Amino acid sequence: MSADREEILSRIDAKYQAINQNPDVHLEGLSWSNPITYWDYILPEALLGLQIQRTDQPDEMVFIMYHQINELLFKMILWEINQVSDAEKVEAAFFTEKLRRISRYFDMLSSSFSIMGDGMDRDQYMKFRNTLTPASGFQSEQYRLIEIASTELINLIDFRFRATIDRNTPYEHAYEHMYWQAAGKDHKTGNKNTLLVNFERKYKTSFLRKMEEYNTTNLWTKFKQLPDDVKSNEALIAAMRHYDYTVNVTWVMAHYHAAGKYLGNAAATGGSDWQKYMHPKYQRRIFFPELWSEEELKNWGEGV
Repeated sequence: MSADREEILSRIDAKYQAINQNPDVHLEGLSWSNPITYWDYILPEALLGLQIQRTDQPDEMVFIMYHQINELLFKMILWEINQVSDAEKVEAAFFTEKLRRISRYFDMLSSSFSIMGDGMDRDQYMKFRNTLTPASGFQSEQYRLIEIASTELINLIDFRFRATIDRNTPYEHAYEHMYWQAAGKDHKTGNKNTLLVNFERKYKTSFLRKMEEYNTTNLWTKFKQLPDDVKSNEALIAAMRHYDYTVNVTWVMAHYHAAGKYLGNAAATGGSDWQKYMHPKYQRRIFFPELWSEEELKNWGEGV
């Protein structure tokens, strides 16, 4: 027996003995198991069976698959964020690498809007979109979790109400003033539209739990907890800024322009005033405000 094989068997013994399992039983099971295949591992049949159209318009399939791809990328982003959030000690190189990965995913999301912006027939879109009311991309749970996991809640509060909210504000109250509430709430009457009511019925409880969970582990708080010499790391700062701008300006505006091409001045399927809800110059979503100059903050979202 080769030394390499002996070393492998030794590791297997140690692995199963550590959990009070007989290594010989597991080796015996391995001798009878079938080799893995691509389709067993990736499960393409299951994945490709998740696209169900509501109309007979061919380009509705483009719309469905594009949004499903977005959700897969959102999952990848949360996977990377949580590795930083869950780490007891974060090194600059580790933090920077995770941010670079996340930014690459969002760079992909930003550039991919041409798939929808240039890849659907407008007449077809205007037909199948009416079957989607009151659903909306607004209702992506994962995108909201990315925001909550990236920064302190105050930076996600509707800009009009930030002066009345601080870290001691109850999570329920902060939730009611998140910037995206503007897409589903009449702030004169306080009434919520069906888009928001359905969204909250599905996710509000988990959002409140995650708001508390990420309160001290979001990316911005993690950064501020670093030693001064690490916080001044140029590569880390550049990665933080790139991520912030990519998510809150580049990606949002790619979405904004794609929506404008199809909707013009029409309301979104959820009924929101999507222009003011989405445009960064109105809501001023900024994950890491102290990493930007006064001039950059003043002109956030302008000229794009």
